[in-house]
Amino acid sequence: MTAGLQGSLMVDVAGTWLTAEDRQLLRQPQVGGLIIFARNIEHPRQVRELCAAIRAIRPDLLLAVDQEGGRVQRLRQGFVRLPAMRALADNPNAEYLAEQCGWVMATEVLAVGLDLSFAPVLDLDHQRSAVVGSRAFEGDPEQAALLAGAFIRGMNSAGMAATGKHFPGHGWAEADSHVAIPNDERSLDEIRAKDLLPFARLSKRLAAVMPAHVIYPQVDPQPAGFSRYWLQDILRGELQFDGVIFSDDLSMAGAHVVGDAASRIEAALTAGCDMGLVCNDRAAAELALSAVQRLKVQPSPRIARMRGQAFANIEYKQDPRWLAALGALKDAQLID
Repeated sequence: MTAGLQGSLMVDVAGTWLTAEDRQLLRQPQVGGLIIFARNIEHPRQVRELCAAIRAIRPDLLLAVDQEGGRVQRLRQGFVRLPAMRALADNPNAEYLAEQCGWVMATEVLAVGLDLSFAPVLDLDHQRSAVVGSRAFEGDPEQAALLAGAFIRGMNSAGMAATGKHFPGHGWAEADSHVAIPNDERSLDEIRAKDLLPFARLSKRLAAVMPAHVIYPQVDPQPAGFSRYWLQDILRGELQFDGVIFSDDLSMAGAHVVGDAASRIEAALTAGCDMGLVCNDRAAAELALSAVQRLKVQPSPRIARMRGQAFANIEYKQDPRWLAALGALKDAQLID
């Protein structure tokens, strides 16, 4: 079952600088990435220094953040406060504004030395899920795909690869997978007709996908991120997606259905994830690390595709495109 497993871990750190324990963890070859949270961030210069300290230990490490806009925005002081994606849809030039948002977000994230933001959200706003809500572009799948595609175009032009989440769609299930195990009782045909559509439309433009910690009991008894059916048959097979699959945070309550952190990372990698996130629980991260070491897991070659392509431009605020993008977002009253 575990022969030839590929994958690695993405972990986190507690503070705004690295401890000796952090450095030791990051030196482990099975650790392939690090995600930063609000607690790790003071201002742009400090984030640049933290990223430089991490890269001095492991130049190859993938550095990530959640910088969607709206309420999910970790980089705040000294950064543009982007709107929630749902706010874009009501504008007559929503597609153009979505592209500008994607470019502004990616430009700022890359400028501090990070590789990527886990964005965009491709979930649909079914007016049911409080955890998704305004993070979604739209309730209509075609319109959601159009706006997310524009956002991806902006990200890509800044030099950032896009990650669509949360496959195959978290917008219907009402429970919050951070604290519960959500269920989506619909049939595969219903999900395919609506929530899967943005992933299908954008499968060739997404560099990565993050599956949902949601159970779709009519399709598979396992949450999507632990399901070979969802990841291999549907995502890789039906949608012909060949990019990176990141697990959602394996410390979330929605992942506990398969056991402890060692069981979760093994289940995620066995299902087909290329990188498993274990965050906000150092003991769990160490347990997961021991598991991947014991299983002799090899890094996935796909991960290199996620590296940021433009770290140097820290003077971006003088760029005419930057000024034009901010002007357009201000004119639409999307930012202050």
